Amino acid sequence: MSESDYVAENRGVWTESNREYTDAQADRVWRAEEITWGMFGVPESEVGVVGDVAGLDIVDLGCGTGYFSAWFAKRGGRPVGVDVTPAQLDTARRLQAETGLEFPLIEASAEEVPLPDEGFDLAFSEYGASIWCDSHKWIPEAHRLLRPGGRLVFLRNSIIVMLCALEDEEATSETLQRPQRGMHRMEWPDEEGVNFYLPHGELFALLRSTGFEVENLIELYAPDDAETHEYYSYVTADWARQWPVEEIWAARKPTA
Repeated sequence: MSESDYVAENRGVWTESNREYTDAQADRVWRAEEITWGMFGVPESEVGVVGDVAGLDIVDLGCGTGYFSAWFAKRGGRPVGVDVTPAQLDTARRLQAETGLEFPLIEASAEEVPLPDEGFDLAFSEYGASIWCDSHKWIPEAHRLLRPGGRLVFLRNSIIVMLCALEDEEATSETLQRPQRGMHRMEWPDEEGVNFYLPHGELFALLRSTGFEVENLIELYAPDDAETHEYYSYVTADWARQWPVEEIWAARKPTA
């Protein structure tokens, strides 16, 4: 398959992001002992969606600098990180050398992963494939990679955030800015990068038609004591205490 038109653009966005922010933050998140979710760091101990990963083969789709894979490896999982951006993978390799945590890293799009069928127990994405790849392509690819009984877990921005995001500034309104009908490929004026979001009904239908059984949809809010993130400031902590800022989906590939 030829590379989708948006892949190179998104690779460029994350090469720059890695230079400006994520490389400097990678050391802190790699060394953190607790798994946390999203921009406000909601603990997995409160969310409880991943469960015990010890002994599981895990594919991290759009792994970025690999910190979730590192967390999985600390807990006895066998992760494989997949990302399309060499700069992000270089940061992951640097942290592997510094921490002694080793796992395979593959440069590839999550829409076309060079790994065999049914090799994994968990397919995972945190702001990776979940928003930077076309849902109609990466979700069937995740299904292919999973063994029967395997799970898909992914985090993305909430739909209400995407409906309320202002186009002319990095901010989120308290009123709707665009229609939900027709949501899919999203691009922003004066910004590079292409995101993909399907509304809940369409994403649920896609997961079911692909062959998944949907287990859970968890909406995340900012904790009461949270402060607005220094880098992802387009959603304030006050806004995110009132409406869900992110959502975690969990689905399973049936055994028969």
